[in-house]
Amino acid sequence: MTPDKIQPAAITGALTAEGLRIGIVVSRFNQFITDRLLAGALDALERSGAAADEIEVVRVPGSFEIPVAAKQLAESRHLDAVICIGCVIRGDTAHYEYVAGESARGIQLAQMDTGVPMIFCVLTCENLEQAIDRAGLKMGNKGFEAGLTAIEMANLSRKLSGNSGSGAPAAPASRRSNSGKNSGHGGRR
Repeated sequence: MTPDKIQPAAITGALTAEGLRIGIVVSRFNQFITDRLLAGALDALERSGAAADEIEVVRVPGSFEIPVAAKQLAESRHLDAVICIGCVIRGDTAHYEYVAGESARGIQLAQMDTGVPMIFCVLTCENLEQAIDRAGLKMGNKGFEAGLTAIEMANLSRKLSGNSGSGAPAAPASRRSNSGKNSGHGGRR
């Protein structure tokens, strides 16, 4: 006999920001775009019940600098999630590929190292029109979407770690024992 259908239980994150501590790292480069994305993220957090004193905003020069600030913010403030906001617009040189790729890689490494969800809201656009469209015009506001994603992932992370209180989940034991020093990444920091 085979069962008709397996019905596994789903674990999901709620969309309420009440009691969450959220960090936001925002690039100043292309600030006319990143300010719109920040406004969208703050709107999502406010509408979902976040308290103003539980949100920290850190400004960095550009998207390339986001990962280190996001990691330090997550480690020092015991946050539930960090929203990483930036905007890279393609130019005439290969600089675009390096900045976009390395900021994405750095944010992912920071997320894996800290165990804190890092929400990738770094627009990588071919031109200014695409960036404007994604910061509140035709494509909606990707910052708002990032705010909702941060809330959902923070709540999901709490459930998965068994931590119902505020603060980031504990780092894996291999990382804790090294106190943030070289944890086997072979110099990728």
